Amino acid sequence: MSAPADLQDWRRLALGVLRKSGLADDDAPPEAVAELLSTATYDGLRIAPLYTAADAAPPAGQPGHVPFVRGGCALPRPWDVRQRHADPDPKVTRAAILSDLENGATSVWLAGLAPGDLAEALDGVYLDLAPVVLDNGFDTLEAARAFLALPGSDKTGNLGADPLGLTARSGEKTELSLLSVLARESPVPVATIDATVYHDAGAADAQELGYATATGVAYLRELVAGGLSAGMALRQLEFRFAATADQFATIAKLRAARRVWARVAQVCDVPHLGAQRQHAVTSDAMMTARDPWTNLLRTTVACFGAGAGGADAVTVAPFDARLGLPDGFSRRIARNTQSLLIEEAGVARVLDPAGGSWYVESLTDALAHAAWDVFNEVERAGGMAAALSSGLVEDRVGEVRQRRLDDLAHRRQPITGVSEFPDLAERRPVRPPAPLPPGGGLPRMSYSQGFELLRDAADAAPQPPTVRLVTLGPPATHSARVSFAANLFAAGGVRLADEPSPVACVCGSERSYAEEAAATAARLKAEGVRKVWLAGKGSYEGVDAYLFTGCDALGVLQQTHRDLGVVAP
Repeated sequence: MSAPADLQDWRRLALGVLRKSGLADDDAPPEAVAELLSTATYDGLRIAPLYTAADAAPPAGQPGHVPFVRGGCALPRPWDVRQRHADPDPKVTRAAILSDLENGATSVWLAGLAPGDLAEALDGVYLDLAPVVLDNGFDTLEAARAFLALPGSDKTGNLGADPLGLTARSGEKTELSLLSVLARESPVPVATIDATVYHDAGAADAQELGYATATGVAYLRELVAGGLSAGMALRQLEFRFAATADQFATIAKLRAARRVWARVAQVCDVPHLGAQRQHAVTSDAMMTARDPWTNLLRTTVACFGAGAGGADAVTVAPFDARLGLPDGFSRRIARNTQSLLIEEAGVARVLDPAGGSWYVESLTDALAHAAWDVFNEVERAGGMAAALSSGLVEDRVGEVRQRRLDDLAHRRQPITGVSEFPDLAERRPVRPPAPLPPGGGLPRMSYSQGFELLRDAADAAPQPPTVRLVTLGPPATHSARVSFAANLFAAGGVRLADEPSPVACVCGSERSYAEEAAATAARLKAEGVRKVWLAGKGSYEGVDAYLFTGCDALGVLQQTHRDLGVVAP
């Protein structure tokens, strides 16, 4: 029986692969493998290729106990399946709410419904059994009072006041005193700290957590100043975070958020009340309008990460959310995604299933420290309101957003169905338009937007935009590069075909390029072709530009649209 492999064996074998692929030279020692294969998050945190017991973070404690990293409850329980409703028609909303509650949803999130329509929309809902979370922006006070005036004395949920979040979204000044006014009138928790506004603007995970913590501290100060004890003030708050298709990052983010907030409660001398109430929402920024069915994969993974990360409530966006208001089918699929993970996959039967993972524990610890640094920067700037008004938050988030955009453009962060493997023949469902969210503050980012705008322009063109395909040598030598080039051009709605066009793309082997590329480019220019691309790297006379893995795909497509005369609609 052979001896078990150890870390040094893995390093040696991995180094051999790296040398064969050209990523390591012959002098690289085995110890260099970790650095060669490491990646970094947008927070600058290092992600190693392999974790061992030596990388383990300090113990995270027990579920239900300070610092609540492993969850705010000591016993496993299903999370709250919270369905979002944004249709302004109260009749439609009422029917959707009742259908959801009868088929698996356990709470309701009302986004933007007029305060005067709450009674009609919630008619027939048992408010003592189904928590209702409001999200009414500038109408929060009116909506809260309308909700509290509804029959029944045992209402549950949250009034959704988030003045600083509204400032971040709209750019308009808001008053924190709203929190104290509501707290005096309401038996229901009053505030939702919605950190998705920072995620949607492109923020890194630590920024999302740090700004949420700073907002929470600002709300605590206002509520305590309004007469509440620190413990009572803590009970007024719920936090909303984005869950993404990076399941481990989502798990670590939720765990780190609880640790950071537990530290705040400790400073307030009520550590036992530091269990953060968390609402995880599948990321809006990651959703696509093109090939929307791939959103089902994204939201399923995100929901798993949210559940495994210990979120108290989870909202899964319907797969057609980017197309407009969802229909009954897409809402049912979103709802059933959670039911399957809870009831059939059994994700909710285990407390903190990722606990003890050397990778997750290490990432949780690093993320918590990074988030605390962001929080301290905001506090030094005078608090969250000052950080928003001074432009500090916008500047910091903008730096990360630009890096995200660069990664998306170069397809280092590929989007299935959009920047990779697009379907030019797709037929998308049609949905009625959804109400527009508040604007004027931090920008709302969609990872797929750059490519989807080009697809929209291509679809609106009188004729399908086409790049002429020119192959060199037999199919066996050029088929891989033809597929690569066709996939790239299709991401902008451009066909690659053996048809006349002012733009051409040459595909072949390195040998055929050396022998024929220059002559082929000269022939194409003589035939009237104005732009010659070549699939590969190099420098050949007459070739204008090159397509290769890691090139600026979005820039290539934008230039191709200009060369073909495609005009944005």
